[in-house]
Amino acid sequence: MSAVQLIGLAASLSLLAGWRLYATVAAAGLAMRLGLLEAPQQIHALAVLANPWIIGIAAVGAVVELFADKVMWLDSLWDAVHTLVRPLGGALLALAIVDSSDPTWQVAAFLLGGGAAFVSHGAKADALAVVNASPEAISYLAVSATEDLVTAGGLWMALVHPAVAFVVALIMASIAALLIVVCWRALRTFRTWLK
Repeated sequence: MSAVQLIGLAASLSLLAGWRLYATVAAAGLAMRLGLLEAPQQIHALAVLANPWIIGIAAVGAVVELFADKVMWLDSLWDAVHTLVRPLGGALLALAIVDSSDPTWQVAAFLLGGGAAFVSHGAKADALAVVNASPEAISYLAVSATEDLVTAGGLWMALVHPAVAFVVALIMASIAALLIVVCWRALRTFRTWLK
C-alpha cells in the first residue's frame, strides 16, 4: 500500500469507528482474513484484526450495536457508554495502520484517529438525541437506516479504494462537525419550547 492509501485507510476506519466500532473492526479483520485487504508489511500488529476470535468478538458486538441502535433511547444510552470506547478504538486503529518505526507518525495517527472517531461519534450521538426528542418515529428509523448504509458504504470504500476514501473521510468529518453544531442548536430550541 502507498502512503496515501495507508492514510486513507487509517482516516476512514477511524472515522467509521466513531459510528460503528465493532462493525469496523469485524469488517477490516474479515477483509484481511479473506485476503481482500493486505496488512501493511511494516505493521504486524494490525494482523491481530484477522484473528478469528477478534472477528467473532467484534461481530457479536456489531450485532448487539445494530439492535441497540434500533431501539429509541437505548441507542442514546449505548452511545453514552461508548463515548470513550469509540474514540479510543478509532485512535488504536489509526495507530495500528501507520508506520510503527516513526514515533512522530504514531502520536499523530493516535491523536488524529481518536479525534476523527470522537467527531463522528459526537455527530451520531447528537443527531440521535435530536431525533429521539422528536415525537414521530419515521425520522428515527430514517436516521438509523442511513447510518447503517453510510457505514457499509464507507467500509467498502475504505477497503477497496482507500485513497478515495480519504477524501470522503475529510468531507464526512466536516459534515459531522457541522452536524454537531446544528444538533446543539436544535436541542437548545427544543429546550426553549419545553419551558
